Amino acid sequence: MRVSSLFSWLAAAALTWGATTVSAQEAPTLQIAWPAEGASIPLGLDAEGAIGVVVRSNFRLLAAGQCGSDRRCGHVHMKIDPQGEACNLPGRPYNSMNSDFGGSLIKANFGACPSPAGAHVIGVLLADDHHQPILLDGKPVTALVRVTTTRR
Repeated sequence: MRVSSLFSWLAAAALTWGATTVSAQEAPTLQIAWPAEGASIPLGLDAEGAIGVVVRSNFRLLAAGQCGSDRRCGHVHMKIDPQGEACNLPGRPYNSMNSDFGGSLIKANFGACPSPAGAHVIGVLLADDHHQPILLDGKPVTALVRVTTTRR
């Protein structure tokens, strides 16, 4: 499956919500540092079946509303199985984000998925201080990794 099809929801979000565009010389980056591609991860023992997802970016990752005039600052929105809506939190277009506290750690709530254990894709989107997608060459800055989650 192509990355572009997995993130069609991001393109729609960028058109719906507006976006922050940066020039190519600034080249924003976003990657999932953990878990690794293809990893098998035990779900958390809490009701949410949560695991931590660690991201890296050349943007400062702060809580929403804390970036001020820094255009290279924002936060991350995360979606589990981004090709659909099944793992989103109720009433939200995502599963989790770090906009409340900033930083590189995001809580993935696999308990929101109909089948928490199994094969999943974790997708992340770099957003500005106002939750608008950061665009590079007209496309949202995203990263994804395929994992398998297991019950303990």
